[in-house]
Amino acid sequence: MAISEPRERLLRTASELFYREGIHSVGVDRIVSEAGVTRATFYRHFPSKEDLVEAYLGLEDARLREAFDAAEASTDDPRQRLELVIDGLAADVERNHTRGCPFINAAAEYPDADSGVRRTVDAQRGWFRGVLENLLTASGAPDPARAAGELVLLRDAALVGGYLDGWERVRPAFLDAARHAAGLSH
Repeated sequence: MAISEPRERLLRTASELFYREGIHSVGVDRIVSEAGVTRATFYRHFPSKEDLVEAYLGLEDARLREAFDAAEASTDDPRQRLELVIDGLAADVERNHTRGCPFINAAAEYPDADSGVRRTVDAQRGWFRGVLENLLTASGAPDPARAAGELVLLRDAALVGGYLDGWERVRPAFLDAARHAAGLSH
């Protein structure tokens, strides 16, 4: 299936605006205008704004999955892979997520747990926790489920803390705490 350039432009424009300004504060008219498409084109690709929000979160999820795939492809050693994942999470906060977590931000704007947006957020968090638990199991962590929960919590805190306090202040604490939770600190 061919990738639709107008769809990609809509998604890229919406992603930038949603992350920078918030989902509810950005209307469809603005997205359409800044993407340089018609409303008909918007609705052909996204039946509703919520569908666009779910696609935006899907794009964020894909970026995180790519980082895990890259770590997996680079080494067979589970402990080295875990170290690469932690470093990758830190790099992601520094480069891509200077305004907090897009999933937490979206969840805050969509309080209904049954909404498609919240189901998308929940699915991503479940995947993230699960892949961390699998990696921790492979690395020999004594309690992989607990350590995965700690790493999820630490990433959440790093994303919010990096936004509020500045990443340069938060980065060393995140790396130390994440390595400790993963059993990598000496």
